[in-house]
Amino acid sequence: MGWQSKIAAQAGGAGGAKVQYGALCWRHGSDGLEVLLITSRDTGRWVIPKGWPMSGLAPEDAAAQEAWEEAGVDGQINPRCIGRFGYQKCLSVTASVPCAVSVYGLKVATLAKSFPEVKERQRKWFPLKEAAGLVAEPDLSRIIEGFVPPEDGRAAPIAADEDQDMPGLPRKDGKRRGH
Repeated sequence: MGWQSKIAAQAGGAGGAKVQYGALCWRHGSDGLEVLLITSRDTGRWVIPKGWPMSGLAPEDAAAQEAWEEAGVDGQINPRCIGRFGYQKCLSVTASVPCAVSVYGLKVATLAKSFPEVKERQRKWFPLKEAAGLVAEPDLSRIIEGFVPPEDGRAAPIAADEDQDMPGLPRKDGKRRGH
């Protein structure tokens, strides 16, 4: 089942999921590629910065704004979506809403010491594999583990669902799909 079907099933039908935009904040660390995770305000679990659409901002710019507000990140956002995942956002003890999150890569240039949610969250750098194991959402875990940063001047590839056939792209076994 693809991410759209999973979210629609959670919502009780198409159109029930709320849209959010998230930033996969990354850098080249001393031991390789690293991802910045933050804690959620409600449960303290590890997540990526994400939030609701913002009037007047493109999806990737809304993701970059959330990264600033939630993690103090400043950097270069990639305008191409690198993947999508669904989750249940808790609104209260008795209410939640299914959300569909489009994720954009953000190469971190600086981390501010002071930012809007500094007293509400922790932030920490993790290697890709470790970060993928810390997040609760399986589809987000796959996006993180499979993340390939863009080459200079080229957007990163989009992470596909495992069950989705993407013609022309290499499979895990090295063969090209559709051939």
